[in-house]
Amino acid sequence: MGGGQALQQVAFFALLVLGLYVLAIRPQRARARALAQVRAGMSVGSRVMTTAGIHATVVSLDDDSVLLEIAPGVPVRFASGAVVRLLDEATP
Repeated sequence: MGGGQALQQVAFFALLVLGLYVLAIRPQRARARALAQVRAGMSVGSRVMTTAGIHATVVSLDDDSVLLEIAPGVPVRFASGAVVRLLDEATP
């Protein structure tokens, strides 16, 4: 009888680990891939949105930062990780 209980415990922990993977790890990897695609798609002149919701135009790109023009003649330097979305050219 003790062997059946041990098997149930192992199955419970296996399901727990599987649930953690499905609910936490897999979606995080998908978000990371999507953000990597956004950053790879950035180029000078691209319209982007930051984590703060600021819409801007990319003026220059560095390894770990990006210079964004948030208004005509107002450039601001952001960490490249702050850019979360590429916007359409039609977006004002």
